[in-house]
Amino acid sequence: MNKGKDMTAKIKGLYRYPVKGLSPDPLKQVRVNTGQTIPYDRAFAFENGTQDFNADAPKHFPKIKFLMLMRDERLARLTSRFDEATTTLTISEDGIELARGDLMNEAGRAALEAFMASYMSKELRGAPRLVHAPGFSHSDAPYKLLSIINLATIREVEKLTGKPIDPLRFRGNIYVDGIEPWEDHSWLGKSIRIGDATLKGFHKIPRCAATNVNLETATRDMDIPKTLMRVYDHVDLGLYVEVTDGGMVSDGDTITLV
Repeated sequence: MNKGKDMTAKIKGLYRYPVKGLSPDPLKQVRVNTGQTIPYDRAFAFENGTQDFNADAPKHFPKIKFLMLMRDERLARLTSRFDEATTTLTISEDGIELARGDLMNEAGRAALEAFMASYMSKELRGAPRLVHAPGFSHSDAPYKLLSIINLATIREVEKLTGKPIDPLRFRGNIYVDGIEPWEDHSWLGKSIRIGDATLKGFHKIPRCAATNVNLETATRDMDIPKTLMRVYDHVDLGLYVEVTDGGMVSDGDTITLV
């Protein structure tokens, strides 16, 4: 696409993941702030093992410290919903509510931890602890970023695997369509206008075994990173971007290089 001209690319899905490893919340629109993630994206996580995350001095840890899909595919059986107004998380399976709690309240967190202690008992290395620090994101990347996923690229990978691929396997914030496969990788270092916000291409996203999990069956039914490496000699799919000028972003917005 030519610099400064409207692309045919449009947002075809907008999501955040309030709790690392659990299901996404679809969004119609959201205000993003300079140098920040989408509000509440990966704001909470369940520690699995040593309890050394310090909310008063938060630091980035490798994702293996937490319950997450790369290793704990049974999490895909759960559907979580976050109510921002009450900071309440509801966890269900097959339409049946299993747990509910206020993520900002000690009793609410205890209720959710007790559920995970039972549900994920085989995968746990110790008592699970729900952790959070204001303004901190438990993202895989040690920076405050958003992730863009190109739907055309996923369709190319579908041709290689011979199977349909749910785009949500890639756990992106912004799904775009209307550009060529892999074209988003050419946005590295470039400014991207979406709605009222400006973002800048930051880093290609390396994919891990979490993408192998079928979100309907909670089983591993393909090896996407291995396929990418075999065909393209890399495991990247999608693009991390940083917010350089905050504003409102909406599902359906057109994307422009500026």
